[in-house]
Amino acid sequence: MRPSPLTCTLIHLKGLLSILRRLKQSPEQEVRLLLLGLDNAGKTTLLKQLAAEDISHIIPTQGFNIKSVQSSGFKLNVWDIGGQRKIRPYWRNYFENTDVLIYVIDSSDRKRLEETSLELSELLEEEKLAAVPLLIFANKQDLMTASPASELAESLNLHIIRDRMWQVQACSAVTAEGVQDGMTWVCRNITSRKK
Repeated sequence: MRPSPLTCTLIHLKGLLSILRRLKQSPEQEVRLLLLGLDNAGKTTLLKQLAAEDISHIIPTQGFNIKSVQSSGFKLNVWDIGGQRKIRPYWRNYFENTDVLIYVIDSSDRKRLEETSLELSELLEEEKLAAVPLLIFANKQDLMTASPASELAESLNLHIIRDRMWQVQACSAVTAEGVQDGMTWVCRNITSRKK
């Protein structure tokens, strides 16, 4: 004997109510992500991609952008700080209460690899960022001249990092390829850090 349509509707309604109750009991955690990298690495494009915004017109960030993005039960407050040389000394004003550091590298710009490596090294020595998980987006993988993520990891000497969780994620902020994989890693590592 088949259940009546009313019975099916009640079962679905009960299921929906139990899901809503669970959501109410576990409100979303707010998380602070700091998005850094040299100018022209693709930080703002990445941020707009995360927020599902139009990426056809991007201008260099002179100060900072903030967006809140929902992901895996978290409200991610992403701070995108400009990467021009004259702005970098001000990065330290944003270190406080950072849950995850996302560092974006233009994988196609081999000339600036040493500069980006130096900036990243300095960030990893900052006391306020001690033990903060690090996601490196090896951006612009859609370009023919892009270095593979594994090659960047080696060039940046990431294998010597022992004081934090880290991940290098190949991505393209323009096509969104690899972006969600990186954010999944972020949410997994926020979970282990927040417990």
